[in-house]
Amino acid sequence: MRIARFSIDGNVAFGAVEGTETVPDGLVIDIIKGVPFADFELSGTKVPLSKVRLLPPVLPSKVVAIGRNYAAHAAELGNEVPDSPWAFFKPSTSVIGPGDPIVYPSFSSEVHHEAELAVVIGRMCREVPRERVKDVILGYTCANDVTARDTQRAEKQWARAKGFDSSCPLGPWIETGLDLAAASDLAITATVNGELRQAGRTSEMVNGIEALIVSITEAMTLLPGDVVLTGTPAGVGPLNVGDEVAVSIEGIGTLTNKVIKRG
Repeated sequence: MRIARFSIDGNVAFGAVEGTETVPDGLVIDIIKGVPFADFELSGTKVPLSKVRLLPPVLPSKVVAIGRNYAAHAAELGNEVPDSPWAFFKPSTSVIGPGDPIVYPSFSSEVHHEAELAVVIGRMCREVPRERVKDVILGYTCANDVTARDTQRAEKQWARAKGFDSSCPLGPWIETGLDLAAASDLAITATVNGELRQAGRTSEMVNGIEALIVSITEAMTLLPGDVVLTGTPAGVGPLNVGDEVAVSIEGIGTLTNKVIKRG
């Protein structure tokens, strides 16, 4: 099931996306009674996807991101692969949805795209053993770990470089139909103005999804709707004002955002 969060006529709701993109107006949203983090029912009330505004699929209390989790990406920036998962945070205020603008930060002149698979947590969890990881995952979505690369090099902490407003696009929806095995080997790409920049597979991760969830929950409680970014493959590169960047993940969909100048 593809679960979207959307607004229509000033109201915000969750819904199940049905249909196919190959038919004009072929996608509809069946509005959910309740929230996807508990038992819910489909209302049977359906609206065309073209008539709603897609929002970030969740509003996480925190986004836990993993750095240097693809060896080729670490190498392209001249970095070593860490011995264990290297976590950092992106604040909830960095999250935007599909179609929302990435606002170029005033303190940077070198902003990069980073296409990533995002794991959406479905229940409160702490100290999750490897064999139970599948039970705490609601589903998966696309993410762009937008990074002010010059600031990242200059500052030991990555809070400003990776946590500025609009630096965490998520969407377009949550795909709940992928099991761990499938999610662990998906094609992932990023294009800028239609030009292919990144192309990899989630199977290239140094630490897989299970290892990441185990490591993170050794230290902290994850809440329903929290998001784990699993790292980016090689090919990261610059974004400029006016660019349109699209992250696509096999079996999930495409997340598209345009870069604008801060007003």
